[in-house]
Amino acid sequence: MRLIILDKYDDVSDFAARYLIKQLRAFGPGPNKFFTLGLPTGGTPLGMYRKLIEYYKAGKISFQYVRTFNMDEYVALPRDHPESYHSFMFNNFFRHIDIDPKNVHILDGNAEDLEKECQIYEEKIKEAGGIDLFFGGVGPDGHVAFNEPGSSLTSRTRLKTLAVETIEANARFFGNDISKVPTQALTVGVATIMDAREVVILINGSHKAFALHKAIEEGISHMWTLSAFQMHPKTMFIVDEDATMELKVKTVKYFKGLMTTHQKLIADV
Repeated sequence: MRLIILDKYDDVSDFAARYLIKQLRAFGPGPNKFFTLGLPTGGTPLGMYRKLIEYYKAGKISFQYVRTFNMDEYVALPRDHPESYHSFMFNNFFRHIDIDPKNVHILDGNAEDLEKECQIYEEKIKEAGGIDLFFGGVGPDGHVAFNEPGSSLTSRTRLKTLAVETIEANARFFGNDISKVPTQALTVGVATIMDAREVVILINGSHKAFALHKAIEEGISHMWTLSAFQMHPKTMFIVDEDATMELKVKTVKYFKGLMTTHQKLIADV
């Protein structure tokens, strides 16, 4: 496990974008060799998406041979609703790069058979050869995607009823009207993400500091689903200074001491 501690959110976003570029170049994608990404929604990855768009426009990256799988989608929210995750991804990222829409996979929260939709999604991931690099954010309660506290760590893509805290947190995207926030979503499971060859988690802000503490300084628990990634062979947490406020001093000092080595992860980008 790597913990990358950077000064501020913009640094987290830029490091994540440059790391993706470095991994994509190393992979060497082509017409018969697609790089498969797992991508999150929410406020945290927006900075990374903005940076990737900038690097794309500067000619440093192409998404022509990239396929993507998104983490989640609300149930019963029209696909073209401005707060659907389909709209989120296209408005904030996909429309600004050269990815082929047929290589974009997003769960359909309006499918007639939601259980079948989840099964098909899992099958599509397998058919793609698995996910090479899965990016994720985290909620203050330690949930990844919509794997709320109490979710099974062996879970797969499924229908989830959202926790009250998550609904309240997402109300800001619906004019602070909690009655307009969907109460269910389709989400990839913890085990689905764990199957990825590499997982990168982005965390910013003091309000997520306790979740980071529970994730890396304490044991694995289904009440803090982020902690599951202690078991992944290649996990990296990229965080800002504020997110480390609940960590032990010696933990912070140890990982900061490795930053010279970590900077090599994005060298030449």
